[in-house]
Amino acid sequence: MAGRNPKAQTIRNMLLAMAVVIPVAGVSYVFIPHDESKDPVRTVSYRVELDTARRAAPYAVAAPEGLGDGWRATSVSYKPQGAEGSVWHLGFLDPQTQYVAVEQSDGPARPFIDSASQRAEKTGRTQKVGDVVWQRYEGPKYNALVREERGVTTVVTGTASHERLTEMAAALKAEKAK
Repeated sequence: MAGRNPKAQTIRNMLLAMAVVIPVAGVSYVFIPHDESKDPVRTVSYRVELDTARRAAPYAVAAPEGLGDGWRATSVSYKPQGAEGSVWHLGFLDPQTQYVAVEQSDGPARPFIDSASQRAEKTGRTQKVGDVVWQRYEGPKYNALVREERGVTTVVTGTASHERLTEMAAALKAEKAK
C-alpha cells in the first residue's frame, strides 16, 4: 500500500493542533481579567510570628512600632537554633519601595552580619539613634546599621538610604514575651 508519508502526517497534525490552540489562548488572554497596574508585592501580617518569636527566642526580639505611612511588611520568619543561631527576620518596603530588613541572631556576630548585610563593610563611623549607638556599614548591594549587644546582634539593612534605615532603627522596640 503506497501511501502517505508518516513524517508529513505528523507535521500536518502538529500544524492543525496549533491552529486550534493559538486562537483559544488568544481569546482566553483577552477575556481573563488582569491588572498590570496592580502592585505585585504581597503585604504580610507579622503579629503572630512576632509573638511566637518573642516567646521562643533567647533574646528580646525587635520589631518596629509607629512607622509612618507607606511602609509595608513583605516577609517574616523565625528560625530557632540553626547554624547562625536563632534568627529573626522581618522585611519591609519603604514608601519609595526600597527594601529594609530587621535581622537578629544570637549566633556568631561576624558571619551573621556578613550574611544579613550582603557583605557590606564596616565604615568605622557610628550613628546614634535615640539612646543607642549603631555601627554603619556600606556595600555595593545593601547598607546597614549594626548593633552588637550581649547575646544578640541586630542588623537593620537593605537597599534603602541610611535615612530610611535610621527611621527603621528608631522605630524598633525589642521585647521578650511576658
